[in-house]
Amino acid sequence: MPNHNFNLPKGTVEFLEIESQALKNNVLGDPTKRAIAIYLPPDYAATSSEYPLLVDLAGFTGSGFGHLAWKAFQETVPQRIDRLVSEGKMGDVIVAFPDCFTSLGGNQYINSSAVGDWAEFLTIEMVNALEHRYRIRKGRGNRALFGKSSGGYGAIIHGMLFSDYWGAIACHSGDMAFDLCYLPEMPNLLMKIAQKGIERFIDDFKSQRKVGDFHTMMMLAMAATYDPNPSAPYGIQLPVTFDECKLIHDRWKKWLAWDPVNLILKNDVQKNLNRLSGLYIDCGSRDQYNLVFGARQLVSCLEIHGIKHHYEEFADNHSSVDYRMDKSLPYLYQCLDS
Repeated sequence: MPNHNFNLPKGTVEFLEIESQALKNNVLGDPTKRAIAIYLPPDYAATSSEYPLLVDLAGFTGSGFGHLAWKAFQETVPQRIDRLVSEGKMGDVIVAFPDCFTSLGGNQYINSSAVGDWAEFLTIEMVNALEHRYRIRKGRGNRALFGKSSGGYGAIIHGMLFSDYWGAIACHSGDMAFDLCYLPEMPNLLMKIAQKGIERFIDDFKSQRKVGDFHTMMMLAMAATYDPNPSAPYGIQLPVTFDECKLIHDRWKKWLAWDPVNLILKNDVQKNLNRLSGLYIDCGSRDQYNLVFGARQLVSCLEIHGIKHHYEEFADNHSSVDYRMDKSLPYLYQCLDS
């Protein structure tokens, strides 16, 4: 059993709220005022130093706020940062923990006419607000993005498409190879919503006192993200037929257009990744969502195209792998401008 970290965080946590324009027209009706928790280094108030910025993207059903919460035999991210700094593995940083939770249960951190323009929120609204309020070293070379699962997907997608804003990224067990991680879930999804339909299933889920089937909600959220239909209830349309689970090819192509193993084949994506000073990817060899196969496919393409990266495959599954940040966070720190 791992040791429990009993130390209080040495720095301070503040909260910043942003009234977002990017999220204004989301079909879900989610609030447009969004909060970000910021962890400041212990000596922040006593010095005039500027610091690099790390941004933590939470996995599905999570929020950045969750990484500030006490857990048995685990560490909060501030505790982990403090420990890594005390061990001499990295220096002081400012860490942002955005709350990007949605009423469908999570986020993939891209622009969606149903869920909201989350990529714009993170890259333009959040970065500008943070740099205006805090002593963050200016420029993309001083910013890094990291996350696991949906957060890992967000990190790799931002590295692929928004390298104007990020100098380095770390993708832990990120969603990729959609044919393997999402498509096999479609028959079970149809069975879960067969009696009620999409709209009533979500309405019932939201009306219950006890949290229900998050896995089904996750698949519905993916549909609202990758192929949104603002005129449909909750902006959701599926890429398969309800009765026979036959693939609707035009819709599935829209999902695949967001798949990292397809995006890596584009020249502009390759150029964006080459601009990064650090590209960290890892995945458990027993990942229960088949994500290790997508990671291997992506890494093979990176190698073929000569894109520098650091890949590690570790003997574990998808769950409770925050300990991998002991590898990625020092890596990101070393990759940022000094």
